[in-house]
Amino acid sequence: MTSARDAPPRPLGEAVLDGGSHPAASGPHRLLVVEGEGIGPEVLAASLEVLAAVEEDGGGAVGVQVLRDERVDAVAAACRDAFAAGGALLAGPRGGRFVYDLRRALGLYCKISPINPWPELWEVGCLRAAARRDVDLLVVRENLFGVYQGEAVEHRDQARGRWVEHRFAYPEGPVRRVLRLGARLAQGRRGRMAVVVKEGGLPALSRLWRDCATEIAADHGVGCTLLDVDYAAYCMVQHAAELDVLVAPNLFGDVLSDLGGLLLGSRGLTFGGSFGAVPGAVYQTNHGAAHDLAGRDRADPAAQILALAMLLRESFGMAREAAVLEQALRRVWAAGWRTEDLAEEGCRIVGTREMGRLTARAVAEVRERAGV
Repeated sequence: MTSARDAPPRPLGEAVLDGGSHPAASGPHRLLVVEGEGIGPEVLAASLEVLAAVEEDGGGAVGVQVLRDERVDAVAAACRDAFAAGGALLAGPRGGRFVYDLRRALGLYCKISPINPWPELWEVGCLRAAARRDVDLLVVRENLFGVYQGEAVEHRDQARGRWVEHRFAYPEGPVRRVLRLGARLAQGRRGRMAVVVKEGGLPALSRLWRDCATEIAADHGVGCTLLDVDYAAYCMVQHAAELDVLVAPNLFGDVLSDLGGLLLGSRGLTFGGSFGAVPGAVYQTNHGAAHDLAGRDRADPAAQILALAMLLRESFGMAREAAVLEQALRRVWAAGWRTEDLAEEGCRIVGTREMGRLTARAVAEVRERAGV
């Protein structure tokens, strides 16, 4: 079997920095860690165990700093300092407003979620293998505007009872900024950009995105398709292999990147990185904190491990180490070891900690096989 996944993911490169470059780090790369809540500490611990194995096996040096004060203002201050030195943040899953407020505090205007299914898991989940085989998709989500970054006021009166007034805006500049990013990414891939709108339900907002998208796509020499959000969801399941770069407003991008979990085989495999106009990024799972699984050694750490691999590749320039980490995880899956969300006939179910240990041990095996 072959697929787009048989080649290592292409680095996003300078596209996320508007043509800029990441500063070179002096000494160990600086990795900040926020454990999060719920299953966060468990999946974070598994990913750091794999990172330690990569370093022990000859990978580049990474200095890890766990942030104990997880208030947004404290994390943002630590990030600004680390980002200036070429660092990045690996965040465990959290609920509430944490991720939205942190993105706003750091100016992280987009989130990029790769959806590229793994051949070892094609038979997992409810979709047929044929629906996944040639899928290689980036969901590019605008982070700083839209419903999630609007202002809400709750009212009560005798006539209507309890009601909420919610206002949000989408200025043209930020819309153009995320569309330019999508077009630059498409230039380095298959040259196709799809932009998510809702023409009937949100005509004025859709016109803004449509007009900017068609102009920017033409300027960058890439194709541009406009998809209503409901049809975009259908296409992601029925025609996902035809999609290349999917650019969406905040709310639409959130839902569609989670829908990508169907293509991957589990929501426990979804992850992404949030980027700004300056160096530094935040990498995280796309799933929640799953408080019902917390402390039960049942959560899948794969998305957190894959977020770490994305971080190594994109922020630290450690493409070889990232590939080793991904190949180690694939080796464990191929050997039949799975967490319960990826269960299929004949596999062996393990918990969060054991999946981390198995992946860490597989790092040396991958390097030995590759002769590096």
